[in-house]
Amino acid sequence: MIQITETIALDASEIQEQFIRASGPGGQHVNRAATAVQLRFDAAHSPSLPPPVRKRLIRLAGSRMTKDGVLVIQVGRYRSQDRNRQEAMERLVGLIQEAAKKPKVRRKTKPPRASRERRLKNKRHRGEIKRLRRAPDEY
Repeated sequence: MIQITETIALDASEIQEQFIRASGPGGQHVNRAATAVQLRFDAAHSPSLPPPVRKRLIRLAGSRMTKDGVLVIQVGRYRSQDRNRQEAMERLVGLIQEAAKKPKVRRKTKPPRASRERRLKNKRHRGEIKRLRRAPDEY
């Protein structure tokens, strides 16, 4: 079990890892070893995620989410397979933790009277400056 929050824990069997060849540093080694990791997590059908968290995760993931609802995280940053695997898992946990946070409800407010008056005063001032820049009227 991978603990995400106090209430959410993922079963390790829900995550598939596939190792692929990475681009970037490594010289000839990069052409031979599959050090980059592609982590797949089926968010749409995961029994571990509550529906509101699932919905927020799908929205947060953006282009990393497939049409089938599978979250794909690809890491090839490091030369070590183990470090890439660790980084991918950290990204997954971070993304789910972010989705687990309930968004703050926005309450409509009116701007205070003083700020409205200040805005109008500034508008009048700018208008006056522009009026003074104009050529004088001919009589």
